Amino acid sequence: MTAVTAHAGEKMQQKDMTRPLLEGKDISVTFGRGAEAFDAVRAASVTVHGGEAVGIVGESGSGKTTLARALVGLQRPSAGEVWLEGQPLFSAGTEQRMPRSERWKTQMIFQDPYSSLNPRMRVWQAVAEAVQVWQNLSGAEARMEALRLLNAMGISDDQARQFPKSLSGGQRQRVSVARALAPDPKVLIADEPTSSIDQSAQAQLLNLLRRLQSERGLAIIFISHDLGLVRYLTSRVYVMQKGDIVEAGKTQDVLERPQHSYTQLLIDSIPGR
Repeated sequence: MTAVTAHAGEKMQQKDMTRPLLEGKDISVTFGRGAEAFDAVRAASVTVHGGEAVGIVGESGSGKTTLARALVGLQRPSAGEVWLEGQPLFSAGTEQRMPRSERWKTQMIFQDPYSSLNPRMRVWQAVAEAVQVWQNLSGAEARMEALRLLNAMGISDDQARQFPKSLSGGQRQRVSVARALAPDPKVLIADEPTSSIDQSAQAQLLNLLRRLQSERGLAIIFISHDLGLVRYLTSRVYVMQKGDIVEAGKTQDVLERPQHSYTQLLIDSIPGR
């Protein structure tokens, strides 16, 4: 992916840089107990502003996906808090969970689009199901809204009538984006969304995400081990190593003038350097 110096998020984040849209404060996630306890994430703090694209990078096992799941409410943190629009969503040490009335604001797309789609549902049905969960629409209205979302993602009506197995990996990932957009969220977390699709489909998906960011003011958290893709899409980046955020800053600054040896190691591992 060709690096660019201007990012869509840089314009959008000028709207409101005073208060983060989404904020994770000192998030820790520990799996297991006692001698078998494993710290997947340790005291990680992340902020995302409206219309901003932020990257989280690191090798496999660095904790980036676990952190993202905690931010969206899919993983209860062992410590820390998550705030959305200046209001606490949930906090470790309490029984408070993200209220359903707020869950629509943060959505997530996953690494394997096929596993996130019901293989026995036609594509439009999978999206219509999500529409009906979040919107008070009749079956016919949900179908129309599903087709509208799919068309906006570049999926034709003919393709929408197919089953997921009939679509390419890139097309299935765009269907996943359409499902995630059903409640018109404010934050979209994309967890390694390009890892299972070819280079051409990667470019199409990244351009789609940039368009959604620009047109909808959508905030995006983009998780990847590919620094070229992160450079293309994001304006700020967090670097994770073994559960810790070891470096953070503007994407261009971090990738061109890394301050941590692990960040430099990631950069040196880019093919062709």
